[in-house]
Amino acid sequence: MPPETSRIARILVVEDEVHLAAGLKLNFELDGLAVEVAGTTRAAARLLSESTFDVIILDVMLPDGDGFTLCSELRARGNFTPVIMLTARASPDDRVRGLESGADDYLVKPFALEELLARVRSQLRRTHWERRREPATAASDILRFGDAVIDFDRHEASAFGASIRLTRLELDLCRYFAANVGRALSRKELLENVWLLANYPNSRTVDNFVVRLRKLFEPEPSQPRYFLSVRGTGYKFQPGGER
Repeated sequence: MPPETSRIARILVVEDEVHLAAGLKLNFELDGLAVEVAGTTRAAARLLSESTFDVIILDVMLPDGDGFTLCSELRARGNFTPVIMLTARASPDDRVRGLESGADDYLVKPFALEELLARVRSQLRRTHWERRREPATAASDILRFGDAVIDFDRHEASAFGASIRLTRLELDLCRYFAANVGRALSRKELLENVWLLANYPNSRTVDNFVVRLRKLFEPEPSQPRYFLSVRGTGYKFQPGGER
Protein backbone atom coordinates (compact mmCIF):
# COMPACT_ATOMS: atom_id res chain seq x y z
CA MET A 1 0.00 0.00 0.00
CA PRO A 2 1.16 3.58 -0.60
CA PRO A 3 2.33 5.66 2.38
CA GLU A 4 -0.22 7.50 4.46
CA THR A 5 -0.82 10.94 3.00
CA SER A 6 -3.68 13.42 2.97
CA ARG A 7 -4.49 12.66 -0.67
CA ILE A 8 -4.22 9.89 -3.22
CA ALA A 9 -0.83 9.80 -4.89
CA ARG A 10 -0.88 10.50 -8.63
CA ILE A 11 1.21 8.55 -11.15
CA LEU A 12 1.92 9.47 -14.76
CA VAL A 13 2.72 6.48 -17.00
CA VAL A 14 4.43 7.50 -20.25
CA GLU A 15 4.40 4.32 -22.32
CA ASP A 16 3.39 3.69 -25.95
CA GLU A 17 2.89 -0.08 -25.62
CA VAL A 18 -0.87 -0.06 -25.14
CA HIS A 19 -1.19 -3.39 -23.32
CA LEU A 20 1.70 -2.63 -20.98
CA ALA A 21 0.35 0.83 -20.21
CA ALA A 22 -3.11 -0.59 -19.50
CA GLY A 23 -1.67 -3.28 -17.25
CA LEU A 24 0.36 -0.76 -15.28
CA LYS A 25 -2.64 1.55 -14.91
CA LEU A 26 -4.82 -1.28 -13.62
CA ASN A 27 -2.28 -2.52 -11.09
CA PHE A 28 -1.40 0.95 -9.82
CA GLU A 29 -5.10 1.69 -9.34
CA LEU A 30 -5.52 -1.60 -7.46
CA ASP A 31 -2.67 -0.38 -5.25
CA GLY A 32 -4.70 2.72 -4.39
CA LEU A 33 -3.04 5.19 -6.75
CA ALA A 34 -4.51 7.61 -9.29
CA VAL A 35 -3.07 7.09 -12.78
CA GLU A 36 -2.85 9.05 -16.03
CA VAL A 37 -1.38 7.52 -19.20
CA ALA A 38 0.41 9.21 -22.10
CA GLY A 39 1.65 7.44 -25.21
CA THR A 40 3.90 10.20 -26.56
CA THR A 41 6.26 12.86 -25.22
CA ARG A 42 3.85 15.53 -26.50
CA ALA A 43 0.91 14.06 -24.56
CA ALA A 44 3.10 13.70 -21.47
CA ALA A 45 4.26 17.31 -21.69
CA ARG A 46 0.64 18.47 -21.95
CA LEU A 47 -0.41 16.49 -18.86
CA LEU A 48 2.62 17.75 -16.93
CA SER A 49 1.74 21.34 -17.81
CA GLU A 50 -1.83 20.88 -16.62
CA SER A 51 -1.29 19.12 -13.29
CA THR A 52 1.26 17.72 -10.87
CA PHE A 53 2.23 14.10 -10.24
CA ASP A 54 4.02 12.27 -7.46
CA VAL A 55 5.93 9.80 -9.67
CA ILE A 56 6.51 9.56 -13.43
CA ILE A 57 7.02 6.17 -15.10
CA LEU A 58 8.85 7.04 -18.31
CA ASP A 59 9.64 4.75 -21.22
CA VAL A 60 12.87 5.56 -23.07
CA MET A 61 11.67 4.84 -26.61
CA LEU A 62 8.54 6.79 -27.63
CA PRO A 63 7.01 7.45 -31.07
CA ASP A 64 7.85 11.17 -31.12
CA GLY A 65 11.08 11.27 -29.11
CA ASP A 66 12.82 9.67 -26.19
CA GLY A 67 12.51 9.64 -22.43
CA PHE A 68 16.05 10.92 -21.90
CA THR A 69 15.21 14.22 -23.61
CA LEU A 70 11.86 14.61 -21.86
CA CYS A 71 13.43 13.98 -18.46
CA SER A 72 16.25 16.46 -19.15
CA GLU A 73 13.70 19.10 -20.20
CA LEU A 74 11.70 18.56 -17.01
CA ARG A 75 14.77 19.00 -14.83
CA ALA A 76 15.86 22.10 -16.77
CA ARG A 77 12.45 23.64 -16.02
CA GLY A 78 12.85 22.91 -12.31
CA ASN A 79 10.45 19.95 -12.22
CA PHE A 80 12.00 17.39 -9.86
CA THR A 81 9.13 14.91 -9.75
CA PRO A 82 10.69 11.45 -9.23
CA VAL A 83 11.18 9.67 -12.57
CA ILE A 84 11.52 5.92 -12.97
CA MET A 85 12.70 5.05 -16.48
CA LEU A 86 11.72 1.91 -18.35
CA THR A 87 14.24 0.80 -20.94
CA ALA A 88 14.97 -2.18 -23.15
CA ARG A 89 18.61 -1.12 -23.14
CA ALA A 90 20.58 -3.07 -20.57
CA SER A 91 24.09 -1.70 -21.09
CA PRO A 92 25.72 0.25 -18.21
CA ASP A 93 26.23 3.27 -20.50
CA ASP A 94 22.51 3.48 -21.24
CA ARG A 95 21.66 3.19 -17.56
CA VAL A 96 24.10 5.94 -16.65
CA ARG A 97 22.69 8.09 -19.45
CA GLY A 98 19.28 7.75 -17.84
CA LEU A 99 20.68 8.94 -14.52
CA GLU A 100 22.50 11.80 -16.24
CA SER A 101 19.23 12.96 -17.78
CA GLY A 102 17.86 13.33 -14.25
CA ALA A 103 16.05 10.03 -13.68
CA ASP A 104 15.79 8.84 -10.09
CA ASP A 105 15.66 5.15 -10.94
CA TYR A 106 15.36 2.77 -13.87
CA LEU A 107 14.11 -0.69 -14.76
CA VAL A 108 15.19 -2.84 -17.69
CA LYS A 109 12.45 -4.54 -19.71
CA PRO A 110 11.13 -7.13 -19.21
CA PHE A 111 10.62 -6.50 -15.51
CA ALA A 112 8.51 -7.97 -12.73
CA LEU A 113 5.45 -5.89 -11.93
CA GLU A 114 6.05 -6.25 -8.19
CA GLU A 115 9.54 -4.81 -8.67
CA LEU A 116 8.14 -1.69 -10.33
CA LEU A 117 5.45 -1.35 -7.65
CA ALA A 118 8.13 -1.60 -4.97
CA ARG A 119 10.13 1.17 -6.58
CA VAL A 120 7.08 3.41 -6.92
CA ARG A 121 6.23 2.84 -3.25
CA SER A 122 9.82 3.65 -2.39
CA GLN A 123 9.68 6.98 -4.23
CA LEU A 124 6.40 7.86 -2.51
CA ARG A 125 7.84 7.00 0.93
CA ARG A 126 10.93 9.08 0.24
CA THR A 127 8.82 12.07 -0.84
CA HIS A 128 6.62 11.72 2.25
CA TRP A 129 9.69 11.47 4.49
CA GLU A 130 11.35 14.53 2.91
CA ARG A 131 8.21 16.63 3.41
CA ARG A 132 8.12 15.75 7.10
CA ARG A 133 11.85 16.12 7.76
CA GLU A 134 12.79 19.22 9.74
CA PRO A 135 15.16 21.44 7.75
CA ALA A 136 18.77 21.36 8.93
CA THR A 137 20.75 24.46 9.67
CA ALA A 138 22.55 26.03 6.72
CA ALA A 139 25.99 25.12 8.08
CA SER A 140 25.19 21.43 8.60
CA ASP A 141 23.40 21.10 5.28
CA ILE A 142 26.45 21.83 3.13
CA LEU A 143 28.97 19.13 2.24
CA ARG A 144 32.46 20.02 0.99
CA PHE A 145 35.12 17.62 -0.24
CA GLY A 146 37.89 18.07 -2.77
CA ASP A 147 36.66 20.57 -5.36
CA ALA A 148 33.03 19.71 -4.66
CA VAL A 149 30.32 21.57 -2.76
CA ILE A 150 26.84 20.10 -2.22
CA ASP A 151 24.16 22.34 -0.72
CA PHE A 152 21.38 19.97 0.29
CA ASP A 153 19.01 22.74 1.36
CA ARG A 154 19.25 24.63 -1.95
CA HIS A 155 19.36 21.46 -4.07
CA GLU A 156 22.60 22.73 -5.66
CA ALA A 157 26.04 21.26 -6.28
CA SER A 158 29.27 22.18 -8.04
CA ALA A 159 32.64 20.61 -8.79
CA PHE A 160 35.71 21.74 -10.72
CA GLY A 161 34.14 25.16 -11.24
CA ALA A 162 30.95 23.87 -12.88
CA SER A 163 27.39 23.64 -11.58
CA ILE A 164 25.93 20.15 -11.25
CA ARG A 165 22.29 19.12 -11.30
CA LEU A 166 21.50 16.31 -8.86
CA THR A 167 18.26 14.41 -8.46
CA ARG A 168 16.67 14.10 -5.03
CA LEU A 169 17.81 10.50 -4.81
CA GLU A 170 21.40 11.45 -5.64
CA LEU A 171 21.25 14.15 -2.98
CA ASP A 172 19.91 11.65 -0.44
CA LEU A 173 22.66 9.18 -1.33
CA CYS A 174 25.31 11.87 -0.82
CA ARG A 175 23.65 12.87 2.45
CA TYR A 176 23.77 9.28 3.69
CA PHE A 177 27.42 8.95 2.74
CA ALA A 178 28.17 12.23 4.55
CA ALA A 179 26.39 10.99 7.69
CA ASN A 180 28.50 7.82 7.68
CA VAL A 181 31.98 9.08 6.80
CA GLY A 182 34.59 6.33 6.71
CA ARG A 183 32.14 3.53 7.45
CA ALA A 184 31.80 0.61 5.07
CA LEU A 185 28.21 0.63 3.82
CA SER A 186 26.71 -2.47 2.27
CA ARG A 187 24.56 -2.23 -0.82
CA LYS A 188 21.72 -3.68 1.25
CA GLU A 189 22.03 -0.90 3.83
CA LEU A 190 22.05 1.76 1.12
CA LEU A 191 19.00 0.28 -0.59
CA GLU A 192 17.12 0.15 2.72
CA ASN A 193 18.05 3.63 3.94
CA VAL A 194 18.33 5.71 0.74
CA TRP A 195 16.01 3.92 -1.70
CA LEU A 196 13.79 2.69 1.18
CA LEU A 197 13.69 -0.73 -0.46
CA ALA A 198 13.76 -3.62 2.02
CA ASN A 199 14.74 -7.16 1.00
CA TYR A 200 15.54 -6.03 -2.53
CA PRO A 201 18.05 -8.28 -4.35
CA ASN A 202 19.21 -6.02 -7.22
CA SER A 203 22.34 -4.30 -5.90
CA ARG A 204 23.34 -3.08 -9.37
CA THR A 205 21.10 -0.07 -8.77
CA VAL A 206 23.52 1.16 -6.10
CA ASP A 207 26.55 0.47 -8.29
CA ASN A 208 25.23 2.58 -11.16
CA PHE A 209 24.48 5.52 -8.89
CA VAL A 210 27.99 5.39 -7.42
CA VAL A 211 29.41 5.35 -10.96
CA ARG A 212 27.39 8.50 -11.61
CA LEU A 213 28.71 10.25 -8.45
CA ARG A 214 32.28 9.35 -9.38
CA LYS A 215 31.84 10.84 -12.86
CA LEU A 216 30.57 14.05 -11.29
CA PHE A 217 32.91 14.52 -8.34
CA GLU A 218 36.09 12.47 -8.78
CA PRO A 219 39.15 13.98 -10.53
CA GLU A 220 39.77 10.51 -12.01
CA PRO A 221 36.57 8.44 -11.87
CA SER A 222 38.43 5.22 -12.65
CA GLN A 223 40.67 5.82 -9.62
CA PRO A 224 38.24 7.21 -7.02
CA ARG A 225 39.49 9.06 -3.95
CA TYR A 226 36.19 9.89 -2.22
CA PHE A 227 33.60 7.27 -3.14
CA LEU A 228 35.56 4.10 -2.49
CA SER A 229 34.69 0.46 -3.10
CA VAL A 230 34.96 -1.91 -0.15
CA ARG A 231 35.64 -5.42 -1.39
CA GLY A 232 32.93 -7.87 -0.42
CA THR A 233 30.81 -5.16 1.24
CA GLY A 234 29.89 -2.09 -0.77
CA TYR A 235 31.21 1.47 -0.50
CA LYS A 236 32.53 4.09 1.87
CA PHE A 237 32.87 7.86 1.63
CA GLN A 238 36.17 9.57 2.53
CA PRO A 239 35.82 13.36 2.14
CA GLY A 240 39.52 13.86 2.84
CA GLY A 241 40.45 11.69 -0.10
CA GLU A 242 42.03 8.90 2.00
CA ARG A 243 42.58 5.57 0.28
